[in-house]
Amino acid sequence: MPATPPFDMTVGFDRHYGLEITETGDGVMRGRVPVRDQIKQPAGLIHGGVYASVAESLATNGTALAVWDAGMTAMGMSNLTSFLRPITAGTIHAEAHARHRGRTTWIWEIEITDDDRRLCVLVRVTVAVRPRPGAPDQPRR
Repeated sequence: MPATPPFDMTVGFDRHYGLEITETGDGVMRGRVPVRDQIKQPAGLIHGGVYASVAESLATNGTALAVWDAGMTAMGMSNLTSFLRPITAGTIHAEAHARHRGRTTWIWEIEITDDDRRLCVLVRVTVAVRPRPGAPDQPRR
């Protein structure tokens, strides 16, 4: 994986809700989001879409980093998010692990925890690997 990502990993919506990617590695990604009122639902809990977004961003960026030099990119195909316990304050912590690295799809599992490291959300994300528009012709991996 490149030392410096070839693209900005926290643009658009990720920047809007506050994702900070704290670690990139070979099949491992970590990130965090500070809890604030703007990402809560009316009941005072973090909105479920934030968790799903964190997981998909870590999985998609982790895949893209691994396939970028081969002229490929990554995009989410499915996202199964299971909510186990709420987070209402502090920081959302996420750790993603690549479980399958195929030629056209990758599967990631993401654990989301609170500041006390209690498991709050489990997510499985399937990522499509496709040719990157505008990339020079390169052999597929």
